Amino acid sequence: MTVAVLTTLSLVACSGGPADGTGEEPAAVQSTDFFGYLVDTPLLTTNAGSEVGSSSNTEALSGRLYPAVFVPGPSGQMIPNTDLVTTQVLPGANRQVVYTLTENARYSDGVPVTCTDFLLHYKAGVHAGLFGSHLPQTREVLRLDCEPGQKRFTVVFNENSGGRWRHLFGPGTVLPSHAVAAKAGLSEHELHTALATDDWVTLSEVAPVWRDGFDLDAFDPQLQVTSGPFVIDRVGEQGEVVLVPNEHYYGDAPNLRTIVVWPGGTDPRQLDEAGALRIADIRRGQQDFVDRDDPTNTLTIEERVGDLTDTLVLANAGVLGSPWARQAFAACVDQRAVAAESSRVSGIEVPPVGLHSLQHNDPLAPLLADVAEGHLGTDLTRAQGLWGTTVRIGYAGPNERKAAMVEAIRASCEPAGVTVVDASAEAGTLADLSRLVTGQWGGQVLREGTLDAVLLAVDPLAEVGSASARANALADLRAEEEKLWEEVPGIPLSAQPRRFVIDRTVGNVVVYTGMAGIGWNMDRWLSEDDGGSADADE
Repeated sequence: MTVAVLTTLSLVACSGGPADGTGEEPAAVQSTDFFGYLVDTPLLTTNAGSEVGSSSNTEALSGRLYPAVFVPGPSGQMIPNTDLVTTQVLPGANRQVVYTLTENARYSDGVPVTCTDFLLHYKAGVHAGLFGSHLPQTREVLRLDCEPGQKRFTVVFNENSGGRWRHLFGPGTVLPSHAVAAKAGLSEHELHTALATDDWVTLSEVAPVWRDGFDLDAFDPQLQVTSGPFVIDRVGEQGEVVLVPNEHYYGDAPNLRTIVVWPGGTDPRQLDEAGALRIADIRRGQQDFVDRDDPTNTLTIEERVGDLTDTLVLANAGVLGSPWARQAFAACVDQRAVAAESSRVSGIEVPPVGLHSLQHNDPLAPLLADVAEGHLGTDLTRAQGLWGTTVRIGYAGPNERKAAMVEAIRASCEPAGVTVVDASAEAGTLADLSRLVTGQWGGQVLREGTLDAVLLAVDPLAEVGSASARANALADLRAEEEKLWEEVPGIPLSAQPRRFVIDRTVGNVVVYTGMAGIGWNMDRWLSEDDGGSADADE
């Protein structure tokens, strides 16, 4: 989507008459009058735990609307969000973590944050088929002990699990249970009871609210109350999301009073010409709108090989419904060729990746190089087990870089008799995959989709749960990798290239290439205009 006409959002008072006594209506204030942050993802929802949200990297927006228990820092560290909660790990055969929410933690409507919000997160992950969720760390959890309305709760993990427990309750995934309950016609206590007892009938009414209610094309301010430093003021005609400070936020107030988050596909040149482009996160291809030779230009460009792994997430039904079929498909995917195409289009040289459980730049990755190398390149004899089949790949498009990556996969699979189709024009999220999901009575139910694979970027540390990424867990990591290459829920392809455009007049901007992106600390950004507009102040 390209912005042809910059959006006008009326901020005129609702008095019905001129505000300045001149007899003329005051000029409407435009979104481009405010501090602009361009992300390279469609802004579809603020629920990062839904299949749609996890497919569109909505953490770039919602990470500071619904903060994580541990905030990912720019060097990969997990920073405790003590403004929200403190944690304590208890000894025992099963890992147990006690979470204590701060007393003053509240949503933007003034309602306290309680453990029911976290119970909703957990049960949405447990009942993934019903809720349409993608919360992989919840598979590690045995139970969550929580009393209605309380500020203290305990998470008990399965045996030998929870090695990455800090990635549970990630950015944009703990949503306001009281607001969800109200939209479903329930009290929060009734919702809590339904969650605790796995009341399928009641949860069938709750799940659509959780899954679809946070969609931005039908923005509902009563539902989208937030626990972070920002709250959504409105959504513009071009899909831009206008953020303002959350007056009930329990931590330090944001430095900027308005940030407009522009969706991927917005023309950065037009934003720049309007003076609205202050920060941008660009992953699709090379950009030429920044004139580095212009002495008046304040924009700088920083390029990175990102932490995330561009991955094909595979269906577990349909043509890829069995492990052998997924193994055969993986055997015709040439990661080196895919990485070369991603590098060519982006202009940033990225390496191929053969590990599911570690980031490509993790210090432990070289110690598992033998496992990774064994799954790079192709084995056409093995891949011919899928001769005559068609594999449909989707992604959030249009995206020149991802299109080139899929074309590389098509070319490497064609000699094995496997037809790869770029279906991004029709579908592009995990919700479009054919999947076997757990039904009401525990059995497997087929959810028919239009895709066999989705190309998206994942954080391996959050996607795989059991083994911690530490040297003393190397044997467990090796066993985990071997198991994942047997089951093949996805195919790691290459590191994700990242390019950031940063206005050098903006302070406290720290590059980060994880899921939350450069906006991981947007509440700390500094600008002389405080994010406002001279016109808006008049």
